[in-house]
Parts: sequence; C-alpha cells; structure tokens
Amino acid sequence: MRDILPALSRWYAAGAPFGLATVVAVSRSAPRGPGAAMAVGPDDEVLGSVSGGCVEGAVFELAKEVVAAGEPRLATFGYSDTDAFAVGLTCGGEITLLVRPVTSGTDPWFGQVAESVAAGRPVAVATVVSGPAPVGASLAVWPDAVSGSLGSPGLDAAVTADARGELAQGGTGQRHYGPRGERREDSVAVFLHSFAPPPRMLVFGAIDYAAAVARIGDFLGYRVTVCDARPVFATPKRFPPGVDVVVDWPHRYLRTTVTDDRTVICVLTHDPKFDVPLLEEALRRPAAYIGAMGSRRTHDERTKRLVEAGLTEAERARLRSPVGLDLGARTPEEVAVSVAAEIVALRWGGSGLPLSATAGPVHPSEREASVREPL
Repeated sequence: MRDILPALSRWYAAGAPFGLATVVAVSRSAPRGPGAAMAVGPDDEVLGSVSGGCVEGAVFELAKEVVAAGEPRLATFGYSDTDAFAVGLTCGGEITLLVRPVTSGTDPWFGQVAESVAAGRPVAVATVVSGPAPVGASLAVWPDAVSGSLGSPGLDAAVTADARGELAQGGTGQRHYGPRGERREDSVAVFLHSFAPPPRMLVFGAIDYAAAVARIGDFLGYRVTVCDARPVFATPKRFPPGVDVVVDWPHRYLRTTVTDDRTVICVLTHDPKFDVPLLEEALRRPAAYIGAMGSRRTHDERTKRLVEAGLTEAERARLRSPVGLDLGARTPEEVAVSVAAEIVALRWGGSGLPLSATAGPVHPSEREASVREPL
C-alpha cells in the first residue's frame, strides 16, 4: 500500500474515483500479507498487487464494479481443486479482500493520510470489514488527531485507542469489537492498517561492505544511516542516494540517536576501538537486530572485552556475531544478502534452512495474526 500511495493521492487530488482492494485476512499459503493492496483507477490503470498475479484479473473486474455501484464488497479467494482454470490461489491459500470505492466524499481524510505517509508521520487507517457497523466505514487516526467515523462514538473511541497502540509497533491486522466498541464482543471486525515511519537501519563503518548493506537495507524499506569517524571514508558519494552519511565516533552518535524495537544495527567497523564502545551502547538499548562483522577469533576477543566492560550474559546474547547467515558469501554484495537474510529470518522466526529441507507452512502470514512493517 505504501508504494502505491503517491499515485493514489494524484488520482484523489484530481477527483478521479478509484477502486481499492486491500488484503484484510489470510490463511495457509497466502502469497501476500494483510495490508497488501491493488487499485484500479482512471482508464483502467492498475497499481499494486494482492496475490502476485493469481487473482488480479478477477479483482480488477470487482474493483470496477465497486466504483460503478459506489458500494464496498468483501471477497474471498482460495484454491480450487475441482477446476484448474478457476480463479483462485494456485499456492493453496486463501485471502479475504475488502474492495471499496475511494472518493473525496467517502474518504475526506485520504489526502491527509497520503501526506502523512510521505512525510514519515505515523498514521493508521481503521476500516469496518464485517458486522452490524457499516462495512467500509473508515477512521484515520494520528497520535494527536482523528478523522472520520465507524458509525458509533463508542466504537470510534475503542478503535482509536487500539490504533494508537499499534502505531508504536507498526502493527497491521484485524481487531474485533461489539457494535459500541465493547472489548469482550466480536460482532464487528475492523481492519487496522498502520503506516508507521520506516524503521531505521544504522550501519557503522564506511567500508565496501557497508555500502552493500546500506543498498539492500534501502531496498528492504529501512531508513538507512551510515556512520564512521573517518571523514575520508564517510562521504555520500560512496553510498546510494537517500542514505544518510554521518561523520562521528560511532558510540557517540548512537548515544544521541533514538532507537526502538524495529531498529537494525550493523557494526562493520571491525576495529576494537570503534566496535567495543559502540556495542556497549547498542546492547543496552532497544533494537530488533544487532550484528557485528568479524572472524570467530575477532568475536572471541570482542566478547572478552565486552565482559570486561561489564555487559551481562543476557546483554551479550543479543549480539549476532559473526554477522549474517552461512551462505558461503565472499563479495560485499553477497555478504549483504547474508546479513539481510538473517535480519528477515529473525524478524519472522525463520530457520534459515532451505525451504526444501523444511516442512509445514511456507509463508509467515500463516503463523501470524498480524504483520509489522516494512514491507
């Protein structure tokens, strides 16, 4: 959804109605998670995807019908084992879509939401999926403001509180309430879609490996900063556009930088005078991932220094070192893939094994009730 918002905001500003299909629930081997979106706009232009190609043709037609009728529709697509050519998911999963028309009349807050996402300001959109409340009714929630209504003041209040809680983690998924927002009832299903600012990736050490890691971090949707105390190496021209480059001692920069439970920290300095003070700071603050480059001997020496610095066993256990998964990587780009693979595996609880050597569900959406961004 985040990727197609700039184009959607142009349609919206031009007063052109469009159909928006959003994945609101998944099961089994669904190819896309909750929040994935596809839009059909003027001249039948299509943006985004809800299934990677399996059911897009049917969704295209449904979106056009929804715009013409001016009424939202809920649709479920699953695997058909009776007709190989039936519209369905070839992977054997199931997705539920809310397809609804978007206009300035139905969604007066849409332009503000798009502006907030573009500016990196947190915002969540809550939409009624099913129940006695009007299906398709939406509410936009910012940390300090609300726009729209789900049809009941009590429901609005309960959903607003939950949406603000999810914004802290970037959570997206369904929640259930009573018609007036009762917490212990489940007659109304509401889809909460959080647009939290992109998580941060902090890369320390302006070496060739850092440039590759920064590139793949940017590709994965992180806001990437590279920091090094050596100005001759920490120059913007050595890194991809959009990557912030900071000249400072790593531990000093980190000490003045806000991190949270989505932040990724990659220590590639490979020098004790940089990485030990840096890891002392990193391992005592919130972060989703902390990895450090080096050989096993370097890791052992680094661990001794961290023990001497007073870090506890629990704090040291947070460190991923040597950094990355065992892919046999050699080049900076291959190492970056190894690091990215470990970050993704840790985020979703993956084993890091070849899928051909595992059994059970393939997609993380089969195991998670909600998802967290990116993306």
